[in-house]
Amino acid sequence: QDVSLQASNPGQFEHDSDALWQRGAAPETIAYHGRVGINTDAPDEALVVCGNAKVMGRVMHPSDSRAKQNIREVDTNEQLRRITQMRLVEYDYKPEFASVMGIKDT
Repeated sequence: QDVSLQASNPGQFEHDSDALWQRGAAPETIAYHGRVGINTDAPDEALVVCGNAKVMGRVMHPSDSRAKQNIREVDTNEQLRRITQMRLVEYDYKPEFASVMGIKDT
C-alpha cells in the first residue's frame, strides 16, 4: 500500500487511501505500515525521499554478529582471485544529473 500525505495542520493528515497512522509503542513515535514518499506519490520502497535528506545522526544498518549465523573464515587467496576478475570502471556523471543532485565534481 502506497500513500502520499499533505499536512494542513500539524498532526492532521489528508490522505488518498485508507492509510492508518498510529501512535508508536515508544513515546513520541508514530507508525505507518506501508510505503511513505517524500516529494513523490509513487514510493517503491518503505521510504523514498526525492530530494536531499539531512541526517544529524547516524544511519544505522545492523551488520554485527548478532544478525548473522554460520560465520566462518574464507580462503584469502580465493577471494583475491575473485577480486582480480571484477570489472572496474571510471566514469563522469552526466551534467544534468550532477546539477540536480548537487554534485560539483562530476
